[in-house]
Amino acid sequence: MTEFGDGLGWRWVMAGLARDLAPGQSAAAPLPPEVRAQGMEEWLRVSEMTGAPLDPLLWRDSPPRTTYPACMAVKAAQEQATDGGYAYLRRLREAIMCERRKLDGAEALTEEARAAHLEVEQFRLSLRSHAITEAFGADLEATEALAGEAQDPDGVSSAGREGVPLPTAVFTGAEQRRLVSGAAPYEAYREAAEACGAEPSGPGRISVEQALIRFGRLTTREVEVLCELPGPRAGAELWGLAEAWKVRAVPVLTGHLWEAS
Repeated sequence: MTEFGDGLGWRWVMAGLARDLAPGQSAAAPLPPEVRAQGMEEWLRVSEMTGAPLDPLLWRDSPPRTTYPACMAVKAAQEQATDGGYAYLRRLREAIMCERRKLDGAEALTEEARAAHLEVEQFRLSLRSHAITEAFGADLEATEALAGEAQDPDGVSSAGREGVPLPTAVFTGAEQRRLVSGAAPYEAYREAAEACGAEPSGPGRISVEQALIRFGRLTTREVEVLCELPGPRAGAELWGLAEAWKVRAVPVLTGHLWEAS
């Protein structure tokens, strides 16, 4: 939501997607076939619905057993990151969902801190601390507080603690409060922000190259929204820049990520 500039702040809350994807089974046992199939089906559906490039073969090759370590790792990143932990959160999403990497252990999560340009030893110590456990616990409580209020109108979203649809964004300001839950269009987020007092103050439309320099890797749909290039225009401009060796297409099973050359 670049049009609001610094007038809109973000705090990332980890909602605890799955403490254990196979409760009641030994942690050493492989995930049941039905759990793997459900994961693949959901990722394919999300990719079709959103245009996000995903690699559902993760669920065949190296599925995670739990999402809680990754959630705690984001809280550890927030202790030192100047962006609220967003770059690290984004790195985890790409590594898991696009690069088919199993990231549910401390060492693997610590290596991703290096890729996000965090101080690795500080991150390692934070990840093991009681403070991070407590911070994640506070996030779970904040998520639980939204149960019953946050609704998924289409019934297709993933769910966090107490069934709260993911994503759910809570906007506050100007004595107003607005929730946007589930697979909502970008316009719903903009309307909620404006209802809570946010005013456009950013540079407006930015070029594709500016977007990639500012945000790093992006999906085609993200370029479409950030650069106001609806329909096929975003893809056409991206491939044109790729042909000129100004951007690079990173293949993912169901599409591409784009990065500056």
